[in-house]
Amino acid sequence: MRIAVTGSIATDHLMVFPGRFAEQLVPDRLAAVSLSFLVDSLDVRPGGAGANAAYGLALLGYRPALVGAVGADFREHGDRLAALGVDTGSVHVSATRRTARFLCTTDGDRHRIASFHPGAMSEAAGIGLAETARRLGGLDLVLVGADDPGAMVRHTEECRAAGLPFAAGPSRQLALLERDAVRRLVDGAALLFTNARESALLLRRTSWSRAEVLRRTGTWITTLGADGCRLERAGEPPVGIAAVPPQRLVDPTGAGDAFRAGFLAGLAAGLAPVRCAQTGSALASFARGAAGGQEYACDPERLVAAVQVAYGPRAAAEIAHALAVPRRTPTTEAEAEAEAEAEAEAEAGAGAETATGVQRGVRR
Repeated sequence: MRIAVTGSIATDHLMVFPGRFAEQLVPDRLAAVSLSFLVDSLDVRPGGAGANAAYGLALLGYRPALVGAVGADFREHGDRLAALGVDTGSVHVSATRRTARFLCTTDGDRHRIASFHPGAMSEAAGIGLAETARRLGGLDLVLVGADDPGAMVRHTEECRAAGLPFAAGPSRQLALLERDAVRRLVDGAALLFTNARESALLLRRTSWSRAEVLRRTGTWITTLGADGCRLERAGEPPVGIAAVPPQRLVDPTGAGDAFRAGFLAGLAAGLAPVRCAQTGSALASFARGAAGGQEYACDPERLVAAVQVAYGPRAAAEIAHALAVPRRTPTTEAEAEAEAEAEAEAEAGAGAETATGVQRGVRR
């Protein structure tokens, strides 16, 4: 499946404050907040919503086209992504601005205070999707992630005009966008990705009810941190998916982007929505175990092993079959039965209907 990922491309400056932000706030002085934190560590890593998602897709064997704007300082980051299999031919390099910067401090409760400087991202609205589609011989799905607001609206409108399925992931930009812009980003999305806070903010920004959002989108996926995620479709009861606990929790930065990458990888492989969400949750668990959204290591085999532990042999067998993970000898009778059932379902065409109606993987 030919997937384009639009969104921010940034350098992350990640800091850890060993205390608690809540203890630094004086209740009767909240109208005049002035805070300073002495942090224990500083990690400078490649990041950005678009680049993070493209990285995750590449780890699972896909070649997504990354669409965004950067500065000349992106060269090393770009070479690294390209080496992993990300198509960077649609990345615009600014002649005057630096790559965007994300500065984030995480406290002992895993709460965060962050700032973002757009830099070259401000030029992303000048990038059209038509050239990317021509260069790749067409597109099957576009993830419209957090980016320059003008770019997000442009790319959404281009998808809508071309009848191209798109996934909306407005993320932090919801706080900056006016009602009409948010409505334009959401209306008609095959997939809508939010976290719990963004879900509430989206309803407030659009002035739509939850039911109306569902009528206007295909599937609404809300990530809930340690509580997993929720899948919602109009006229159907919500489905909850448990999270995959990371082996060790280091930093949540980029976990949402990894979830989206895993979900889209499952979608491209022809998996049903629940299995897509489980694939996303598994990939997010690897991201949460590293400092930075592009510092974790994973591959289909390791992902399937995590799925096996979290969701059992049936889920692992179906996802392994879809992602073309080399077969291994089952170690238990349950694993053998699960693999046989997964293969029978695949041969019969089960799971071909995905969350968006996008046809099964056209090209990896």
